[in-house]
Amino acid sequence: MIRLNPRGGAPIYRQVVEQIKHLIAAGQLKPDDQLPTVRQLAADLRVNPNTIARAYAQLAEEGVISTQQGRGTYVLDVPPPADQRKIRREKLIAVMDQALQDIERLSYTPGEVEKTWRDRFAVWRKSQSRKH
Repeated sequence: MIRLNPRGGAPIYRQVVEQIKHLIAAGQLKPDDQLPTVRQLAADLRVNPNTIARAYAQLAEEGVISTQQGRGTYVLDVPPPADQRKIRREKLIAVMDQALQDIERLSYTPGEVEKTWRDRFAVWRKSQSRKH
């Protein structure tokens, strides 16, 4: 459920934090759901266990998860809707910022980006209208 972008500008632990928050905000992770162990998630994502431990520590500090010695790590109650909207917006901004960093690294001009964005957005909007 978590996909990392090792070439992205965000540190791996931040990507894990943001993606777990997004999964919670999207309802894919619910209160009392158990998360993989640090070792298991690190193995699944092929990263150092310290990276996952750092992400879990930050999530615990923010009140998103709780680690109970000997029992595991669990999602805490879902944040109120206003917080969920904030988390979703922050995730969207992070995704867009990452795309813009990649675009800049590849030396596209603002005109190229704007035209392509309009074209792709129209295709996406059309596909969304068929779903609803």
